[in-house]
Amino acid sequence: IVLFLKILFIYLSQKSVMRNGTVTTFILFPCSREVQVLLFMLFFLSYILTLMGNGAIVCAVKLDHRLHTPMYILLANFSLLEVCYINTTVPNMLKNFLSETKTISFTACFFQFYFFFSMGITETLLLPLMAFDRYLAICQPLHYPIIMNNHLCMNLVALCWVTAFLCYPIPIYFITQLPFCGPNTIDHFVCDPGPLLALSCIPAPGIELSCSILSSVIIFITLFFILWSYTLVLRAVLCVPSAPGRRKAFSTCGSHLAVVSLFYGSIMVMYISPTSGNPGGIQKIVTLLYSSVTPLINPLIYSLWNKDVKVALRKIYTFTEISQEK
Repeated sequence: IVLFLKILFIYLSQKSVMRNGTVTTFILFPCSREVQVLLFMLFFLSYILTLMGNGAIVCAVKLDHRLHTPMYILLANFSLLEVCYINTTVPNMLKNFLSETKTISFTACFFQFYFFFSMGITETLLLPLMAFDRYLAICQPLHYPIIMNNHLCMNLVALCWVTAFLCYPIPIYFITQLPFCGPNTIDHFVCDPGPLLALSCIPAPGIELSCSILSSVIIFITLFFILWSYTLVLRAVLCVPSAPGRRKAFSTCGSHLAVVSLFYGSIMVMYISPTSGNPGGIQKIVTLLYSSVTPLINPLIYSLWNKDVKVALRKIYTFTEISQEK
């Protein structure tokens, strides 16, 4: 799929450049040198911590056999997704902060656009799957091992990835067909559809509305599924007679709800309304929130609130220390 899309994007970009005549590269977010250095330091630190945090969770789940359950398989895939997610944008941002030209080719820009949105859609599909897993574990505890086994869990995860990567090729195709005859300066850190459409030589309200509708449908359907799952969970937990039992049930859902609130709160601001309705400053801030800050916070939320993950991480740390001493 990736090879096919690469060939398709190269073909479309060459065709679009021949038709449009002038734009072969874009310039991302020009700013003063002092701001560039500050942003580079902040993003670089955030990038390293994100890789370490999410990578630690993936290693903990892989190495600790007690965590080879659907709940932690989903968590490991979610952490792996966060690593892939930040790598679609942050390395290029770091390079641009130190570069004088800050250019990105037409093809690379749309590649970034495609993978950035595909990763985001994968996250919107994985979060409902994690909520459904918690619903089965709490509301159907006797049938849970039969319904949600590791094989089914991995198949559902694979379905999420494949579905997400098939959502945006058509919208991107139509955007590449727009005439980009200049200017070529994108007032953003990434190749986002709003700033890209603003550079088109002709207005494209149909494409803008279509992207907004597609994003809204995906966001609302998945969010409704999450809320429905947790409504049933809440009803089941309130029926638990003992307070310790209720606390234990809520603790397994608390970290996931925190991540859902942070992720959906930011993307709803950006993509539910047409992109032209969002000021550029708000676009940049919110994009930074869900593309860089959220992947950094997620492993902290899961590791701090989950005893099993903390125990597994502690084992890895102890094993590493022993290996270094030898």
